[in-house]
Amino acid sequence: MQKSIISLLFILIVFFSCKERISKIELVKKYYETLNNSDFSNVSSLLSDSILSKEVKYKMMFSHEDYLELLKWDSTFKPEYKVINISEEDEIIKTKISQKDKRILFLNEEPIITNQVIRFKNGKILNIEIVDYIVFNDSIFIRNRTKLINWIDINHPELKGFLHDQTKKGGLKYLKAIEFYQKANK
Repeated sequence: MQKSIISLLFILIVFFSCKERISKIELVKKYYETLNNSDFSNVSSLLSDSILSKEVKYKMMFSHEDYLELLKWDSTFKPEYKVINISEEDEIIKTKISQKDKRILFLNEEPIITNQVIRFKNGKILNIEIVDYIVFNDSIFIRNRTKLINWIDINHPELKGFLHDQTKKGGLKYLKAIEFYQKANK
């Protein structure tokens, strides 16, 4: 009888451990799905009260509201995130993500692919870290960004500052800058 109870407890522990692992992976998949759909009401429920965003050496802490504002900026470019690979390891989720949108395709000329690590607190996303870039052409990105900024400064000074305004309004200015530049430089 005691062996049966111990066996049952072991099975229950394994079952709930697997269920937790699946839920973290599903939570991350849902996060990227909500970004693709610009579904801010659902993405909000997946995030912790504050979010730490790391990008190789760059680190930024966002309040929940500020992070949502950044996601709204991102949404203006019509992003498409693809989960190439996902796995759980020691309470974290490791992913390989492909990201493309109008801004990235203009600046980088191809999708950006990154390896990311996602950490959780109380069942919500706490930390999203880009640990390295698999596909990112720094020289093309900087060249195209510099051309765009210089051209806008001369031809559309009303759009100056578009690069640093990471709000929805700033994203719309960024899109307008790309559109003007592309029309003039066909």
